[in-house]
Amino acid sequence: MPLDMTSYAIPVARTVADLRAAVADWRSRGLRTGLVPTMGALHDGHLSLVDLVKTKADRAIVSIFVNPTQFAPHEDLDAYPRTEAADAAKLAGRGDLIFAPNAAEMYPQGFSTTVSVTGVSEPLEGQSRPTHFAGVATVVSKLLLQAMPDLAAFGEKDWQQLQVIRRMVADLNIPVEILGGAILREADGLAMSSRNVYLSPEERKAAGQLNVIIREVAAKAAAGAIIPEVTREGTDRIRARGFDHVDYLEIRDASTLEIFPSGHVTAPARILVAAKIGRTRLIDNMPV
Repeated sequence: MPLDMTSYAIPVARTVADLRAAVADWRSRGLRTGLVPTMGALHDGHLSLVDLVKTKADRAIVSIFVNPTQFAPHEDLDAYPRTEAADAAKLAGRGDLIFAPNAAEMYPQGFSTTVSVTGVSEPLEGQSRPTHFAGVATVVSKLLLQAMPDLAAFGEKDWQQLQVIRRMVADLNIPVEILGGAILREADGLAMSSRNVYLSPEERKAAGQLNVIIREVAAKAAAGAIIPEVTREGTDRIRARGFDHVDYLEIRDASTLEIFPSGHVTAPARILVAAKIGRTRLIDNMPV
């Protein structure tokens, strides 16, 4: 297999052909394969997904690809951190293969297909970032079909994304088990994110209160409070902490992301938030 075996302590496939050759070799030996799709800038949350995959598979592939189709023109594609060497060092001894294609490999000249998932993709992030989930669904469907792993893991921090991917995989009969990995948090509860590096010290302190507020809002809703009232109160508290804008703070059905028409939690639910402080947009969620 013409893999890059020299640059890092973990082999790297740059092409779909090399990725498939590696997976075919493993499969010929009866080994189960897992995939962790990422955009790089790896932190402990990503590494926990690799560990999760390795509990159910013999080999773990980590894809590193900053996917341009899920960024709107005004978003941070060019500024998104790219740290391949550091990522490879973190994966050494943990993962088994990095798949790091370039944009031309993923979207060759003439590429004209988009995968769209309606319903679960439409509220929340779908309203704030209308083109985002089509980009996510397209690249994830490609990665799953390129690697054809037995299973793939995605972080629960992107809860809506996880539901979109589960819906897509079910609808398209893609034979891959989808795992959700628990959110890893910093000492003050801030959800780990590659974008946290953008926060100034003052912003970082305020950001640590986001999870505190949504946990308290969730507890009130779980105790029977009226959802619009407690989410409105929570939104005001987030702004008071120094956030510039709250895209949404909502309590929704955990799997469909539909609202509760009665205004009360009547089924398994999730509280979800997206808020911007400085130039950094943070998202978080937790069960209600």
